[in-house]
Formats: sequence, structure tokens, C-alpha cells
Amino acid sequence: MLFREDALDILKVSGCSDKVIAHCITVAELALEIAVKQINKGKDVDLEIVEIGALLHDLGRARSHGIDHAIMGVEIAKENNIDPSVLEVIKRHIGAGITREEAKIMGLPDDDYIPVTLEQKIVAHADNLVMGTERISLDRRIRKMQEKQIDKKSIERVKALAEEIGLC
Repeated sequence: MLFREDALDILKVSGCSDKVIAHCITVAELALEIAVKQINKGKDVDLEIVEIGALLHDLGRARSHGIDHAIMGVEIAKENNIDPSVLEVIKRHIGAGITREEAKIMGLPDDDYIPVTLEQKIVAHADNLVMGTERISLDRRIRKMQEKQIDKKSIERVKALAEEIGLC
């Protein structure tokens, strides 16, 4: 597994902006806070996967700022021999995930992008609660999604993920 500094170097070398890197750091800090709360509740959480996954979740923004940035991030991570468990965090971090059917409509590769492991869910949830480097409420995230006319199923998944992980 990578060290934090190695993950930050990959972001820089891959071409992520300082703004994206700052966002990734903020998401990683929140994700680790959420992970520790989960551990304190008796859950088994791999803190390394959470931290490195959160730091690299937007790696694909070096190549795209579209919904496909998750796919681009996985490609860049593979080029850097990143652990498969971190690849899955990157792939599944968008919102509360994207179903196979939604992926087809969006033009993404035929796959399921719903977070499955607790680590994947924690990173996705933390990302939902960070805009830029500002931590935001779940209500604010939902309002932003509604303003962008994101479908109700996706919004309900974000709410359900928040309930499962804890609103933090």
C-alpha cells in the first residue's frame, strides 16, 4: 500500500490541479474521521484503503471533469500499479454509486459502480460532504443535486448511504 505522500505525488505527477489535490486531502481527512467512528462502533475498517482511496478518488480529474473521471482515475491508478482495493474505491466513489443501467445511459463502460465495501461507502459519503475544500451538510448536497436535476433515485441513494454510514 502507498504512503500518503506517494498518493499526493501521483496526483501531482498525473496532472491534477492544486484545487483538486486540496479537495482530495479534505475528503481524506473527513473519510478518516468517519472511519474511526465506524471502528469505535465495532466495525472492521481498513484505514489505509480509506485514506489512500480518498486521496486518489479524483485522480481521473487529471484527464476529465466529467462523470467519466472515475474511469479515468482507475486507468491512471492501474498505470501506477495501485492496489486493486483502492481501484475499486476510485471506481465507485461518484455520489452513492451508479447502477449498471445508469452507467449505460451515461455512456460509461458496462459495469456496476455502486460502493460495496465499507471503505468504498465511507469515501463516497465523505466526498458527498465536501465541496471544494468546504465541508457541507447532507441537506446542502441534496439541494445541489436537485439544482442539477439529478434523478430522485440517485438522491435517495445518497440519503441511504448517509443513513448507513452515519451523517457525520
